[in-house]
Amino acid sequence: MSARIRSLSIRKPIAQIREDAHGQGLSKSLGPINLLMLGIGSIIGAGIYVMTGAAAAHFAGPAVLISFLVAGTACAFAGLCYAELASSMPVTGSAYVYAYATLGELVAWAIGWLLVLEYAVAGATVAVGFSGYLVSLFTTFGVTVPTGIATPFVQTIVAPGGYDLVTGGGVNLLASGAVLLMATPLIFGVRQSAAINTSIVALKIIVLLAFVVFGASAVLPTNWTPFMPENEGGFAYGWPGVFRAASVIFFAYLGFETVSTAAAEARNPQRDIPFGVLGSLCACTLLYIAVAVVLTGVVPYRELGVADPLAVAVDVIGKPWLLLFVKIGAVIGLTSILLSTCYAQSRIFYAMARDGLLPPMFSALHPRFQTPWLGTIVIACGMALAAGLLPITLLGDLISLGTATSFAIVCFSVMWLHNAEPDLPRPFRVPFGGVRIAGRWIGIVPVAGIVMCLVMVAPLALDLVEKAINGDLLPAGLLLGYVGCGALVYIFYGRRHSRLGRGMRPRATPPADLDPLAPVDAAIQSR
Repeated sequence: MSARIRSLSIRKPIAQIREDAHGQGLSKSLGPINLLMLGIGSIIGAGIYVMTGAAAAHFAGPAVLISFLVAGTACAFAGLCYAELASSMPVTGSAYVYAYATLGELVAWAIGWLLVLEYAVAGATVAVGFSGYLVSLFTTFGVTVPTGIATPFVQTIVAPGGYDLVTGGGVNLLASGAVLLMATPLIFGVRQSAAINTSIVALKIIVLLAFVVFGASAVLPTNWTPFMPENEGGFAYGWPGVFRAASVIFFAYLGFETVSTAAAEARNPQRDIPFGVLGSLCACTLLYIAVAVVLTGVVPYRELGVADPLAVAVDVIGKPWLLLFVKIGAVIGLTSILLSTCYAQSRIFYAMARDGLLPPMFSALHPRFQTPWLGTIVIACGMALAAGLLPITLLGDLISLGTATSFAIVCFSVMWLHNAEPDLPRPFRVPFGGVRIAGRWIGIVPVAGIVMCLVMVAPLALDLVEKAINGDLLPAGLLLGYVGCGALVYIFYGRRHSRLGRGMRPRATPPADLDPLAPVDAAIQSR
């Protein structure tokens, strides 16, 4: 029993993690521009095309600009911590691997399971946004899409203090199909997927810059008045609404974490991963704010709670060619998010499966393309199911909860490693240093990141509790059900098959001729 308890907190040695970076079998084909475009492509998606409008309409009004600054600040602190860890541990798995090295197997599993929530639901969220813009594009050409195949089974309606959830009779088959279609290139190789992503990202940037440039002339300053509408109860406007909106759009920055999941496939991860993380975060924050300024200046904020707010704004601008350009750009641009989120999720599952916490199917590489193809297919099917059934507002909330938690763990991991492994090579270090309290190094940036993540989580948690008290149990039920499933998977599979755990339970280790990981397990046991 004591061995089982100890196995829950067993940490993966840093030396083994660094060795894994050289033996994962993935193709090292990504350069700095690929990584930068991967980050930008992951960040510029449903957050700017859809959630900006929803956050302004339901929570913050024009003060959504402040919400972007709050969320961006939180991500800046976390991004610096990601950059340090990715440069010193250039291995696929991102926050999951960092937690395994610092807080032990149980926390690593929890973070890995949260990352599943982040990326899988993020892909579903983007797919729902894609569906909204595709329907709008079809309408431009006079084609009417049946509501039953373009709306999710669960829908949101505006209500006092925020929104309520209701069930309908549709299934968003357009969103589900988009996920399955964009997962296909990932099976055939990361280099081909990166080339597709770079082309799409360039188009997205051009579309958004065109929207800002041509939309600026149609801005009505009266639409920014009042800049922060008076609170109407709950999280509807005022400062509570600003922070609630920040928690809504927080997930839009998740894309920079995708760069760290690509460390094992980067040609020079120590240099290029920090460049990709920080470069994409800075570029996208500036673009987000510029688009939000024009969007809320062109359209009254209460009219932005739709699936295609940029298209609504372009209608007001009155340039038909720009309307068509924006809709086509949004439809094509959102596909790159589906590509990158499915990519990131498959790599996290790959890392967890190599550690024995998930079935080996997720770490099986295609014999020709060297990609985790089976895991990619399973993940795409899960994303497609969520995209077909759930609304974008609820999906965004679930992602933000997982994102903030994993970001906080990453910030803490930086401080833990500074104390436990002070001589670990760190090609990139978080700035501003830290102080020593009772002999422990406490970093200024990591602590600021943890505090800001708590600021992001608090409105979401309060809103979930308030909805549950008022009888709306679906959001809390989905989250608790997901956590419960994760606990069951770990208890009945992950804990029993963990490579590190088997090292503590010698009799559970199969003979060396039957287990290709036996040499690694033996080395762990000898420690």
